[in-house]
Amino acid sequence: MTWIERAKQLLPGAGFIVGVGTFLAFLAPYETDGMRWPWVWFYWTGLIAWGGLCGNIGAALLERHAPGLPDWISYPVLSLLISIPVSAAVLTLQALFGDPSPMWVWPVVFFFVWVISAAVTFLTWLMDRQTAAAAGPSAEPIIARTLTDKLPVRLRTADLHALQSEDHYLRVHTSAGDALILMRLSDAIAAASALEGEQTHRSWWVARSAITDARRDGSQAVLTLKGGIEAPVSRANVPKLREKGWL
Repeated sequence: MTWIERAKQLLPGAGFIVGVGTFLAFLAPYETDGMRWPWVWFYWTGLIAWGGLCGNIGAALLERHAPGLPDWISYPVLSLLISIPVSAAVLTLQALFGDPSPMWVWPVVFFFVWVISAAVTFLTWLMDRQTAAAAGPSAEPIIARTLTDKLPVRLRTADLHALQSEDHYLRVHTSAGDALILMRLSDAIAAASALEGEQTHRSWWVARSAITDARRDGSQAVLTLKGGIEAPVSRANVPKLREKGWL
């Protein structure tokens, strides 16, 4: 992926952060109206950016340790997770600028931070749903909901590239990123049976449309997929894939 493509991916998120930060700077809630411009803007935009970073980390942790949570649970939990480091940032800034808060005020600060965190998380949920709806029905064969319903909203309409078994979990590689879910590889392969694909290894399934290159790596064959993913091909599967023209 080139730096231009990465920049295009980051632009919507950066615009969201700047937009929400600017709105809160003009609104100046929680007695921040005493700050002068542009400091009040830096304050709120910085907190929203910090919250966005913490949100990405929190989402990754949820996908890792509690995959498959429905949206009505995962997004509220995420808003609480975000509120912890953001509250710590608010209290730290107050202490640095000479107005430290006593410990009995900390729960109050956390509540006020959570109110904004919940609102921003709700907006993020709406944007994720809008993005999924805008993508519309895929031209590719439909993947069973037993698989797609376990994915984050942003991945549900993306093209499926590969399935990778990781211990008791399954990593789903798509054109919009990857996610870790709780599902057996065999069940996921059955859910994706409408797509042209093959199990290349005991822990890998690959979609034919995702392959960009194939090579030998010593005694093993390796398939390179879109996004730079590399999927191994076991010796037992080499003849079958060669016959299909994959190798």
